[in-house]
Amino acid sequence: MRRFGPSPRPGIAYIRRPGAYAVIRRGGAVLVTEQQDTAVEIQLPGGGIDPGETPQAALAREVWEETGSRIRVVAKLGVFQRFTWMPEYGIHAQKICHIYLATPGLRIGPPVEPGHRALWLSAAEAVARLAVDGDAYHTARAMGLPPRRPLGV
Repeated sequence: MRRFGPSPRPGIAYIRRPGAYAVIRRGGAVLVTEQQDTAVEIQLPGGGIDPGETPQAALAREVWEETGSRIRVVAKLGVFQRFTWMPEYGIHAQKICHIYLATPGLRIGPPVEPGHRALWLSAAEAVARLAVDGDAYHTARAMGLPPRRPLGV
């Protein structure tokens, strides 16, 4: 499985955390979330897959929580892993990120998850601003754009 971001650090016990994320496109625009934690980050909508939950069910739930909208999954784009510190859980995680292509459905209301704001960005701006290199890679591929250089390079 392809890895984006830093290699796992020796001596760190990483907890495997599967998640599902969506490239939600409408024309040449992509729906992203602006998450305001300690710093503002642009991310693909999505998140962790709970025990007993399918990736598609988790994706639908997470997109609704973070954007206030329903989606229709079109196809699976791929999967990648990344190793990161998750301060909200106090763990080092091996995130297994399942990426799907989706179209927007009915907007139910505002995001219900605190600290999230849904934004439509042009595909090029989304690729440039996404905080996770793997998200940017899959978004660029889905939107027919060249891949960007990894962050920090």
